[in-house]
Amino acid sequence: MRTGTSDLPLHHGRAPRWLFSRMTQLAGSITELMILEHGVPGLFDRLSNPYWFQSLGCVLGFDWHSSGVTTTTCGAIKEGIKGRERELGLFVAGGKGAASRKTPAEIAAWGEREGTDSARLTDASRTAAKVDSSAVQDGYQIYHHVFLFDRDNQWVVIQQGMNESNGYARRYHWQSSAVTDFVNEPHTAICCDRRQLTLNLVAASSESTRHASHELTQSKPIALIQELYKLKSLKLPRRHEILMSDISPRRMERIFLKTYEAHPESFVELLCLPGVGAKTLRALSLIAELAYGEAPSYEDPARYGFAHGGKDGIPFPVDRSLYDQTIDLMSRAIRKAKLGQSDELKALRRMERAFNHPS
Repeated sequence: MRTGTSDLPLHHGRAPRWLFSRMTQLAGSITELMILEHGVPGLFDRLSNPYWFQSLGCVLGFDWHSSGVTTTTCGAIKEGIKGRERELGLFVAGGKGAASRKTPAEIAAWGEREGTDSARLTDASRTAAKVDSSAVQDGYQIYHHVFLFDRDNQWVVIQQGMNESNGYARRYHWQSSAVTDFVNEPHTAICCDRRQLTLNLVAASSESTRHASHELTQSKPIALIQELYKLKSLKLPRRHEILMSDISPRRMERIFLKTYEAHPESFVELLCLPGVGAKTLRALSLIAELAYGEAPSYEDPARYGFAHGGKDGIPFPVDRSLYDQTIDLMSRAIRKAKLGQSDELKALRRMERAFNHPS
């Protein structure tokens, strides 16, 4: 059950061509080795772990603390296995910017060839994106979405949002085997280094707000608009400033009419309705809290963490045993697969020499 988020400073530019070409080769080989050793489910366990994913980006040679490690690593995996998807049983859709909008079409294309449940997979992709862009309102705009899946309809989502005001990007990880409810604590193993005021409608403590918000959509739109006008006239606590900004009752009337006519049967259906976004959910959560006493969570779900520690002992000394296990795994996988690519072998040999000798 490894899903979560990770915060990274925004860096501009891109990986040089000479480096990215090598990244794709190494990413393809590592992906193949992980599938050989652990199967696609084992690979998904690792990709959905923000620590392991970050370490993979470092192995590929990208800046360890750059926002670009997300887009570049995902791109290297997708390009690295290109032409071998059916052999590996691994399929990758989406990407950065315009490429992310092609995710449903790419899922459908593979579904026609492989017989996967395209509708179910596309729904998972869209719902994960909607949760992190609207139900977790942390100030990060999603601009990168990659969806990996197999023939058994298991999947992993790696997506990233941008916050230009604080100069950081936040990465979100999802894994199908860890998600029992898309709107109730779908994230675990969360790591980042910035916490802030966040409307978290997928927190367990927000369950009553989710229920009340859904129930409110069954009310006639005029009643909701009247409640919003009342709330706009109240002197609200400071922590509500982020929620009331840009909420116009007049503009909300059209979307409330749409939700009323659609008659969603659950909060998930409400969330996934076209046109229902962050502002709609903020308005509903405000009415639910201030008019009916059902308060949502305002706690940022992100936590701070490191993968293996640091050489200077901050935040803790390097876990040599864990490193040795990783190196041994790769060494055995290389021998078993009998790969002869010099780049991969040289990189692994350098790692082995570095960590097998005492400091």
